[in-house]
Amino acid sequence: MIDLYTWRTPNGFKASIMLEEVGLPYAVHPVDISKGDQLKPEFLAVNPNNKIPAIVDHEGPGASPFTVIESGAILLYLAEKSGRLLPPDPRRRSEAVQWLMWQMGGVGPMFGQFNHFVVYAKEKIPYAIDRYLQESLRLLGVLDERLGRVEYLAGEYSVADVATYPWVSAVLPRLAERASERVAKCVHVHRWLAAVSARPAVRKGLLVPAP
Repeated sequence: MIDLYTWRTPNGFKASIMLEEVGLPYAVHPVDISKGDQLKPEFLAVNPNNKIPAIVDHEGPGASPFTVIESGAILLYLAEKSGRLLPPDPRRRSEAVQWLMWQMGGVGPMFGQFNHFVVYAKEKIPYAIDRYLQESLRLLGVLDERLGRVEYLAGEYSVADVATYPWVSAVLPRLAERASERVAKCVHVHRWLAAVSARPAVRKGLLVPAP
């Protein structure tokens, strides 16, 4: 059994979607970050960095409990444990990991900062909004170009898609509010979003924790 500590955010959905995709049994422990649950001693004992998601695999390496933090590391761990969503071919495997790292280092931080300054910042700072808008649109263009050549980020559905989908699906409507024409032109992204959204495991993962 795997304990999943999570909340309803793009990073949180990465872990819940992945668990649904690979079919490993898990128990959900909601960590309401809006109430500061991530700062409570019981969660800090799991992840001292006070970020969701985190998992504890009670059948980890050596048949003993094993904790994994950081969403990208969780996806790789679950892929290797289950033998799914990480291609065995070395080239395809590397492509999946590369695009996973692209999400971790680019889409997540940039989309997150754009969303923060547009939605949550008490002071609306035009420079910050425009900076992260433009970088988010650049990354969206990179994604569209890639998906114009392959069906999924690594050619086949993989951890890279699981990582990228929650951020793009969550933030794309706000990007469209400020750059509707550029977003509309990303036809390959829209095709990919529809394909990933239709997966049963994705639908189930987006309901964790329950709304």
